[in-house]
Amino acid sequence: MSEDDAVEVEPTAESEDGSAGGDDETERDGHAGDDETDGAAPADPAESGDSLAAQVAEHDEELAAEVAALESDFAETEAEAVALEAEVEQLTSKLARVRADFKNYKQRAKRKREEIRERASEALVERIAPVRNDLLRALDQDDDSDIRPGVASTLEKFDEVLAEEGVEPIEPEPGEAVDPARHQVMLRVESDEPEGTVHEVYEPGYEMGERVISEAQVTVSKGDDE
Repeated sequence: MSEDDAVEVEPTAESEDGSAGGDDETERDGHAGDDETDGAAPADPAESGDSLAAQVAEHDEELAAEVAALESDFAETEAEAVALEAEVEQLTSKLARVRADFKNYKQRAKRKREEIRERASEALVERIAPVRNDLLRALDQDDDSDIRPGVASTLEKFDEVLAEEGVEPIEPEPGEAVDPARHQVMLRVESDEPEGTVHEVYEPGYEMGERVISEAQVTVSKGDDE
């Protein structure tokens, strides 16, 4: 066979597949790389370590400055909030202790007042008891005996006890002006005393210091013209 009659041999399927396969594989690899890039999640600012202001600065410097100021204010506010929370806890604890101390103080003061009242009452009874005994002895005397001296002596002792306790009788003299705070007017009677003044003491009153325990009951003069 001559060279002119030689049949042109077509490329084998293997060579076609090989060349085509190579191009397809390259193309697939390229698409795969694109898919991986497109599907990747955006970077987290917290993980990247860049602040929000730094990221904004890549696009807008003026806005980044405002963001940085806000971040600074937020950090300061957060620090103040933490400090205030700690202070509130401290004050709350202190208030609880003060309340407990005040409650204990009130209980102690109450007990002390009760003790003082009991002791004062006991002391007064101890001093009055002998006076009562003197009255009993006076009543035990014979019916024919004059008990006035005994009663007068007992009254004198009683007055001494009251005086030592700071108690003074309210016994205004006739003609003395009426004191509404210390005198209780029982009746108005005709009298030689000036009108509106004390005529007679019906029952003495008592005062202790500046406090009136009981008012003196008195009769008051209506004057000579009435």
